[in-house]
Amino acid sequence: MKTIAAIAAVLSLTLAANAFADETKWDKEHPRRDQVNDRLKNQDKRIKEERKEGEITKGQAAKLHKEDHQIRQEERDMASQNGGHITKQEQKTLNQQENKVSKQIGQ
Repeated sequence: MKTIAAIAAVLSLTLAANAFADETKWDKEHPRRDQVNDRLKNQDKRIKEERKEGEITKGQAAKLHKEDHQIRQEERDMASQNGGHITKQEQKTLNQQENKVSKQIGQ
């Protein structure tokens, strides 16, 4: 009976360790990822607000959302290749792309 309990405990610990590893693999709270994703979230709000106010057309809003979606996907792809994190250079590249989209909002 003690053997079964010991095996169960080892399995539980192994499963918990694997779950933790998976969680950190997609560490969306990593500071560089968080900064990039916060900007994308802010730009999404700005696009919606500009559309609501009539400053941009539905087509322009769709184009801007598409560009932001592509940046978000690129961020996820970069993170998946680096243990859930992005490098400083990747963050810089993503921010440059976000700057281009940001300048188009509300022109």
